[in-house]
Amino acid sequence: MSATPRLRDLEQALAELPANVVGEIAFDRLVTQPRPAALHCRVASVLMRAIGGPFDDGLHGPGGWTILSEPELQLGPHVLVPDLAGWRQETMPEFPDVARFDVVPDWTCEVLSPGTERFDRREKALIYAANGVGHLWFVDPRARSVEVLRSQFGEWTTVGTFEGDDTVRIEPFDAIELPLSWLWKR
Repeated sequence: MSATPRLRDLEQALAELPANVVGEIAFDRLVTQPRPAALHCRVASVLMRAIGGPFDDGLHGPGGWTILSEPELQLGPHVLVPDLAGWRQETMPEFPDVARFDVVPDWTCEVLSPGTERFDRREKALIYAANGVGHLWFVDPRARSVEVLRSQFGEWTTVGTFEGDDTVRIEPFDAIELPLSWLWKR
């Protein structure tokens, strides 16, 4: 199946964006935003280490996952870039050498920023659910909270919201404790 002329134009515009701009294609439109600010980057990096060590590397944890920072995902006609995404080993047994992943992740995480929150919570969440992403986290550094959603039949159900400096176990990574204070440390 070949891409429509409109989709080809969007793909071309996406490819021509400068390096300091993140671009995504959602619902037949190109959405752009500047690279994330420092607080956003810090929270995503800490979360990557906290989850990636035990689940991706198997350090003091169960392993069995591939966790990536800012992978480009091809979900039908949509191209999205979550802050973090993870695939269970059963979902993606071989790590592909590709620029854009077409295997649907089991988990995505969006670190919320004032300029991206609406898009993350609306369009991206709809696309993730419709394509079978199992879990979605919204991490809000300003509110110091992690909102956890689970997809059931293509719709999100809120599992819980974790706030402050608590140490918590959050699905699908509830095999380890996650000290939320790590995320907010400056």
